[in-house]
Amino acid sequence: MSKAMDEFHLVRPSPWPFVGSISALVAAIGLVYFMHNETPWLLLAGLAGVIFTMFVWWRDVIMEAYKENAHSTRVRVGLRLGVALFIVSEVMFFVAFFWAFFWQGGLNPVTEVWPPENIETFNPWGLPLINTVILITSGVVLMWGAKGIKNGNKGQLMTGIGLAALLGFIFIGLQAYEYSEAAFALGEDFFDEDTIYPSTFFLATGFHGFHVFVGAVFLLVCFFRAKDGHFTEEGHVGLEAAEWYWHFVDVVWVFLFIFVYVVYQ
Repeated sequence: MSKAMDEFHLVRPSPWPFVGSISALVAAIGLVYFMHNETPWLLLAGLAGVIFTMFVWWRDVIMEAYKENAHSTRVRVGLRLGVALFIVSEVMFFVAFFWAFFWQGGLNPVTEVWPPENIETFNPWGLPLINTVILITSGVVLMWGAKGIKNGNKGQLMTGIGLAALLGFIFIGLQAYEYSEAAFALGEDFFDEDTIYPSTFFLATGFHGFHVFVGAVFLLVCFFRAKDGHFTEEGHVGLEAAEWYWHFVDVVWVFLFIFVYVVYQ
């Protein structure tokens, strides 16, 4: 085999793509049954299979990178490109929600008032502002922690990652409390079925909250990987991916705060 071919990593045969596809199929069928008021056990079984597949598949990738040293410089470039393209797809995912919100908020000539007059919106200078400060702070802390790799400071690295993950989980808790306010304080008008406002609001902010949860779990995994010494100055693609994803989550929230909470209130 030539030296150029040695720079590429040929993965071993793996059962996880097959297991994952079967689990996804079971989850999809279970979702259909659940929507027809059937038992949710098939759906839960499929989701459990998907989560299991994600765990063992990513475990194998980590082993390839850390224990087998199979991720050459060229492979790491490909992994970074894959993460970048994934984030681009996530950007377009949120563009759809922003477009729906902006269309109803002024681009649609039929819309007269946005938000509708019967809906009392959130005060942006309460919990939304606090959550904005929390996420921006977490991004700064994460960047500070990531510099620990170049300085060879493992304590700085773990502190930065751990604090960023903790702030992410605090954000989720505050957002859950904010949703409870919508249910118990703002009244039934906020959930008025005659307007698209609640749908666009909860889809945009809810999916963002889910992304914060995913990012916080991602950072938590990186925390334990850093503790075990997986990251070096030359090889830390997993941490880079988590950091890029977390900054993407931060930027999306800033746009949500400005336009959904402040401009249209």
